[in-house]
Amino acid sequence: MVGVADSWGSGGSASPGSTGLGGPGRTVRDGAGRTGRTVVYTDGACRGNPGPGGWAWVAPAGPWACGFAPETTNQRMELQAVLEALTALAGPVEVVSDSTYVVNCFRDGWYRSWLRKGWRNSAGKPVANRDLWEPLIGLYLDRSDEIELRWVKGHGGDQWNEIADQLAVDAALTRRSNSGLTSPSSAPPDPDF
Repeated sequence: MVGVADSWGSGGSASPGSTGLGGPGRTVRDGAGRTGRTVVYTDGACRGNPGPGGWAWVAPAGPWACGFAPETTNQRMELQAVLEALTALAGPVEVVSDSTYVVNCFRDGWYRSWLRKGWRNSAGKPVANRDLWEPLIGLYLDRSDEIELRWVKGHGGDQWNEIADQLAVDAALTRRSNSGLTSPSSAPPDPDF
């Protein structure tokens, strides 16, 4: 599937580099010899579902951002994280997410059916979270040749997924947005969230 990689992905080696408007990030060379992709990890968190939530994205060795919503769902925060990352980062991007909701939409082409059916799902009901899906799908379609999505198991020991999780949890708990140009410290996730 174009633009979507599974967790075993394309392999490749990481090296520091620049991502243009998004600032420095982690670039990779994949098996096809492409270079210059920024790898960004995204996550969403929600205390209660619905409840106060947070979203975050982090590019290893590069920029990061997180934000909150006072009353939301975990799925909305997962979507918001990817939308914010793709809005902030120019050029080729590999989004790494633990959300099957997000990754499967693009991997399995759910969005094609939604667009064909006037934003109705397979049951004929309105697509949930259309207000976030619509701009996210628009970005994806505009940049489909430079956006890949890859699933990673949440809380599975991936350092950068854990950092994105911690940033999202912290944003939900503190109800504060934050960002930086270099990677945040790697504090372990809050197990009580």
